[in-house]
Amino acid sequence: MTIIADPLFYLLALPAITALGLGKGGFAGVGMISTPLLALTVPPLQAAAILLPILLCQDVISVWVYRHQWSAWNLKVLLPGAVVGVGAAWLFAAYVPNAYVEIAVGVTGVCFALYNWFGKVAAHPQRPTVMVGRFWGSLAGFTSTIIQVGAPPYQVHILPQRLDKLTLIGTTIIFFALVNVMKLVPYFALGQFSPRTLGTSVVLLPFAIAANFFGLWLARRTPTELFYRITYLLMFLISLALIWQGGSAIAASI
Repeated sequence: MTIIADPLFYLLALPAITALGLGKGGFAGVGMISTPLLALTVPPLQAAAILLPILLCQDVISVWVYRHQWSAWNLKVLLPGAVVGVGAAWLFAAYVPNAYVEIAVGVTGVCFALYNWFGKVAAHPQRPTVMVGRFWGSLAGFTSTIIQVGAPPYQVHILPQRLDKLTLIGTTIIFFALVNVMKLVPYFALGQFSPRTLGTSVVLLPFAIAANFFGLWLARRTPTELFYRITYLLMFLISLALIWQGGSAIAASI
């Protein structure tokens, strides 16, 4: 079985997989650092392709745990938009070089971190319109496909509604599980699944499943505020590094 042999990749993969487990356990958004973290050593789309089989296995566990707690209205609104977003990301990834994808990843991450720090959530529950919800669903599908960072646009839609905590977690888990299934088509079409990427996914899978169960346990017992603060800070710093990395590659090619 062929796998990635770079020790630095696995040094970064351990915190990345831990973040995925916490995210799939209920701490929506924590996993957003995973793809940018791995993208410091491999191309962004390859990093996303390595993580996708792991995400699908984690989804099976998390969806089963929260199978009775989710919002049907939100899924009906968000999923049609997500289909459009995944398709748009497919076209974007097929025609834009890796350096530009890295810059897009970085700019997206910086904007999301700044929104989290300076944005405001309504004091009273507010349900968005269907069209607004589909817009945020499409953006979540797009960013999830490109860089596995779909949580922030999704949260812009869902958090102002002030759903019950377990309903919020269950809806989030099921939405992104379905988006991950959608992403199989463009990832196969873009040739991102290879014996090397799949072999690396298999090596990381046991640790990912353990992190998933830890996240499920922790989500019911620990406030998430500290996790969000740390995650967005890391996302901001990693995103700046990716902007520099992509910009350097473009400058070197001129």
